[in-house]
Amino acid sequence: VEVKIEVVIPEKDRSREEMSPNGKASPLVYKVNGTARHYHLEEHPIASNPYHNPKDVVEASVCHVKDLENGQMREVDLGCGKALLIKENSEFYAMGHKCPHYGAPLVKGVLSKGRVRCPWHGACFNISTGDIEDFPGLDSLPRFQVKIEKEKVYIRASKQALQIQRRTKMMAKCISLSNYNLSSTNVLIVGAGAAGLVCAETLRQEGFSDRIVMCTMDRHLPYDRPKLSKSMDSHPEQIALRPKEFFRAYDIEVLTEMQVAAVDIKNKIAVFKDGFKMEYNKLLIATGNTLKALSCKGKEVENVFNIRTPEDANRVVKLATSKNVVIVGASFLGMEVAAYLTERAHSVSVVELEEVPFKKFFGERVGRAVMKMFENNRVKFYMQTEVSELREQEGKLKEVVLKSGKVLRADVCVVGIGAVPATGFLKQSGINIDSKGFVIVNKMMQTNIPGVFAAGDAVTFPLALRNNKKVNVPHWQMAHMHGRIAALNMLAHGMEISTVPYLWTAMFGKSIRYAGHGEGFDDVFIQGDLDELKFVAFYTK
Repeated sequence: VEVKIEVVIPEKDRSREEMSPNGKASPLVYKVNGTARHYHLEEHPIASNPYHNPKDVVEASVCHVKDLENGQMREVDLGCGKALLIKENSEFYAMGHKCPHYGAPLVKGVLSKGRVRCPWHGACFNISTGDIEDFPGLDSLPRFQVKIEKEKVYIRASKQALQIQRRTKMMAKCISLSNYNLSSTNVLIVGAGAAGLVCAETLRQEGFSDRIVMCTMDRHLPYDRPKLSKSMDSHPEQIALRPKEFFRAYDIEVLTEMQVAAVDIKNKIAVFKDGFKMEYNKLLIATGNTLKALSCKGKEVENVFNIRTPEDANRVVKLATSKNVVIVGASFLGMEVAAYLTERAHSVSVVELEEVPFKKFFGERVGRAVMKMFENNRVKFYMQTEVSELREQEGKLKEVVLKSGKVLRADVCVVGIGAVPATGFLKQSGINIDSKGFVIVNKMMQTNIPGVFAAGDAVTFPLALRNNKKVNVPHWQMAHMHGRIAALNMLAHGMEISTVPYLWTAMFGKSIRYAGHGEGFDDVFIQGDLDELKFVAFYTK
C-alpha cells in the first residue's frame, strides 16, 4: 500500500524550509513542514481488505488443519516468499517469518500466550496484530489472512509484504503543521538513541500530532550504536535506524550537532550550548553515557580512541590493519572490538584490572571459557594490571607501558573502561540525580518534575523483578522500552514499565545472551559444555 502525503503551508512561511531553530539554513533539520512535497512510505497497514491490486496477491494452501497442534509454529512457503503459520487455542494466525530487528527465524523462537518472542534478542510480537510489544527493534510484522476450506489451511498475502517482512506500525499523521513557532516545541527529546527515537515514534503512533523535536550531539540521524563494536567498518547509512525520509514523513525534527547546556524547569526552556533557547511542554532526557578516558601520562597522544561514533570505529579499523592494537578494558565493547580486529590487525592485546574478563557479569568459569576462546584466536591478555603511560613517536602512539612494567608495542589503542551518565548539564536544574549522576525516575519514567521524563542508559528506575529496587540497566533493549513507556505517559496513559532486562554480545561467531538482572550471585549452575561454549548458566543467590 502506498501512502501519499502532501503537506501545504502558507506562502509566507515557505522561506523557513530547511531552517534550523536559530534561523540559519541547515541540512541538519529534517522537517516536513515547508514547501509542498510528496513522500512515499513503505507502510503496510492492516485493513479489512489490504489487497487492492490482485496481481500483488498470492494465495496458497500450506497444510492440513491437523498438521499443527495447539502451541505449534511452522515456516511455510507461499511460492514468492515465506510466512510463519501459528496455531494457538485452535485458531490459525499467519505473519512475517523473520524478526525485523536482525532477521532471526521466528519459528525457532518461543510462542506463549498470544506472543512470539525472537530467539536471538528477545523482541516480542503479537500474533493477532503483528505489532511489536517488547524490544529491541522498531518495526512490526506484516500479518496475513488465514482461511480454512475443506480442512485445509490457506494463507493470502501481499507479495510485497512477504518480501519486505516488516511493517512500520501505523502512525497518526497531522497534515496541517504550519503554525509552529521555531523557538518552541511541544515535546523536546534530548538525545537521539533508541530511547529518544522510540519515544518520538510512539507519540506519533498514539495520535500525537503536535511538534516533536529531537536533538543530538551526534552528526548523524539515530543509528544502531551496538553495531559500532561488532561491525566496525559500518557506514552511518548502513546502520541508520530510520532513513531521513521517515523523519520528514512523520514530521519528527532532528537537530544534529546540538548540545543542551542547561534546563530551566520553571520556565520550561532548554538552553543550548550556542545560546539558542527552546521552549517545551514535555521533555525527555535520553542523553545516554559519556565514555571514560584514560588519565595516565601521554593520554593526549594520537591514535587513542573511544568508540563513540561510526567515524571512530571506521578510523580504528583503517589504522589497525596489519598493525599492533592494544585494548584497555575487557568490557563488552573492548572484547567485541578485540574479536573484530583479530583478522585485520598484526596483533591484539587486552589490558584489564580484573583477573578474568566478564567475571562480574558471568562469573569466573564462564569468563575463563570466553577468555580461552580469545586466546585461541591470537588475542593476548595482560590481566590484573593497568596502563601507566602512553608513549609516542612523532606525536603518534608507539608503546603502551603497564604498571606491571611490561611494555607493549601499539599503533592503535582502544579504551573501553566504562562510562558515566551524560547528565552534567542537569546539576543545577532541580531534576533529581543520584550520587553517580543517574537521573532518578519512577515506573512511568517520570522525574520529580512534572512533564519531565528520562529514559535509557542515564537513568535509574524501579525494576519489578528486583522488588522495585532502583537500578541502572544500560541495555539496547531497555532503552527501547524506556522510550515507549515515557511516550505513553506523556500522553497520560498511566503505563508502568514491566520487562525483563536483556543483553547480548557477539564474538568469533558465538553469541552470548543474558536475561535478567544480577547484582552479585552465590552460585552458578551450568548445563551443557563450557569448553565448547554450548551451555546455559543459571546465576542464583
